[in-house]
Amino acid sequence: MDKLNIKRNWNELAGKLKQKFADLTDDDVLYKEGKEEELLGRLQKKLGKTKEQIRNLISKL
Repeated sequence: MDKLNIKRNWNELAGKLKQKFADLTDDDVLYKEGKEEELLGRLQKKLGKTKEQIRNLISKL
């Protein structure tokens, strides 16, 4: 998966991520169009996972 396909349902996905990982904040899951790598970097730092692991996690939600 080259890019995250998150534009359409991001609010729903962000809510699911915050439920799964209680320590995530609104700022951690803030998505801005064209800033996918920045989002992945924040999640990577907060969750201690690789970008590929995060991509897989999001795609399974």
